[in-house]
Amino acid sequence: MSTAIELKRVSRRYRSATALQDVSLRLEKDAIHGLLGRNGAGKTTLMSIATAQDWPSSGEVRILGQRPHENEQVLPKICFVREEQRYVDDALAKHAFSAAAQAFPRWDAELAAQLAREFRVPEKTRIKKMSRGQRSAVGVIIGIASRAEVTFFDEPYMGLDAVARQLFYDRLLEDYASHPRTVVISSHLIDEIAHLIENVVVIDQGQILLQEPVEQLRDRAVTLVGRADAVAEIAGTREVLHHEAMGRIVRTTMLGALDDSERQALIERDVEIVPVSLQQLIVRLTAREDASNQTTLNPSQEVAR
Repeated sequence: MSTAIELKRVSRRYRSATALQDVSLRLEKDAIHGLLGRNGAGKTTLMSIATAQDWPSSGEVRILGQRPHENEQVLPKICFVREEQRYVDDALAKHAFSAAAQAFPRWDAELAAQLAREFRVPEKTRIKKMSRGQRSAVGVIIGIASRAEVTFFDEPYMGLDAVARQLFYDRLLEDYASHPRTVVISSHLIDEIAHLIENVVVIDQGQILLQEPVEQLRDRAVTLVGRADAVAEIAGTREVLHHEAMGRIVRTTMLGALDDSERQALIERDVEIVPVSLQQLIVRLTAREDASNQTTLNPSQEVAR
């Protein structure tokens, strides 16, 4: 497949901090990608640079094969929905939709109206007077109805209740199936969006920790529950991401798929295999990276321990 988004050795430095450090990334066209990471990891900075709303300190950015910054050929093909989108003070939802219709060539006004009804967006309330959930809904509607070739959602559901979040996921998937485009969703609710995304990008402390297809990532780890000796025997020399003991029973999350003989050993030794959720795996991998960095920075602490 062709590449929709490409960053080559992109860094973004501020006076007192580095938000992105030497980030290289390629995202395929017409796929839904999850950009995951903790608060302050660099997600919003990455998206701001990719959408030409911020400039990199160094490195190269290409969207649909072109540099997006000050490029009128590619900018109308990009939609960026921020967590806290800003609108003109007196703007109603219809004014925001009208502006979006002028900005995005593939805008679908009928779809926007339908979504406004489903999300119960008030027609006569100024956006700045709306509840947080209603403001989020306005942004979500613009993101879906724009049908932009490349669409970024930065924590789009903040303020939406569970019903509205599910509506967002359902309508995004429905419209994506009919009108494929490249979608990047930044989220903290990893398991909640796991069914949406095809590819996972995890960013931590301004660097890309991993980038893999979701199904491939899921196969990277398993959790075993059983007697300590039996679990240790099956785990072998695999890297352990997490371990907890409950008397003689242990629960161990480890990297590496099991082969047929090991799966047979599970049955013989009465060890249970538990799937690792996407959120658990990413949390464990991020924690491992944090521990690795701390060890590198403080080797004496590791020796003392």
